[in-house]
Amino acid sequence: MDLGIDGRVALVLGASKGIGRAVATELAAEGARVAVAARSREDLDRLAAEIGATPFEHDNTELDRIPGLVASVTEALGPIDILITNTGGPPPRADPLSHPREEWERAHRTLVLAPLELIGAVMPGMRERGWGRIVNIGSWAVREPVPVLVLSNSHRSAALAAFKTIARDVASSGVTLNTVLPGRIGTDRIYELSGGREEAEAAARADVPLGRLGTPQEMAAAVAFLCSERAGYITGVGLLVDGGLSRLV
Repeated sequence: MDLGIDGRVALVLGASKGIGRAVATELAAEGARVAVAARSREDLDRLAAEIGATPFEHDNTELDRIPGLVASVTEALGPIDILITNTGGPPPRADPLSHPREEWERAHRTLVLAPLELIGAVMPGMRERGWGRIVNIGSWAVREPVPVLVLSNSHRSAALAAFKTIARDVASSGVTLNTVLPGRIGTDRIYELSGGREEAEAAARADVPLGRLGTPQEMAAAVAFLCSERAGYITGVGLLVDGGLSRLV
């Protein structure tokens, strides 16, 4: 299937590993001109060399640097057509009331404010050109909250609502905003939360109807489709990619 994004400029945040890395790789394979951003310059440089991307060192907590990041990508590659907002999850705690205020504020900054700042920086150009694709990497926890992840449950839910609101507002301009909701995907994050890779795989066999962890590449395929020309009538959705884990209709 031709996704129609050959030559489009894509910016992928949190691209140094896991789902972000897989998404950047998939978009590059589809012919997009990909900018990859993350805190780890060494990992970014390796990825850029592997897939032909352009690396930009960036910390999602530094909101004031976002206009500069967008300007740098635009100068290097051209106006941004595709934006993938993505960041690592906040820390787990068994007691949801035990998070200090600083952890709540940092999670809000990275999971809500950073995506909104990025959208604000790229949206004028997308609307002017009449085309844009914005996809946020969320979590299935917005549908069924995970007990130890109150920060992720709360702030990713806020981001999903914000994306839905903005999507309706800009729909007539040719810009779509969607969120993918990964379930148990085989990344360092799920291994850490589960106590190790073997434990994560065992839990997936027991709990996930498909009987296994999902792969970052499967997540990336879903994201790439939402970024495509063919997905132009899909906006404001939260797409579960969870192997049937969620019980909600």
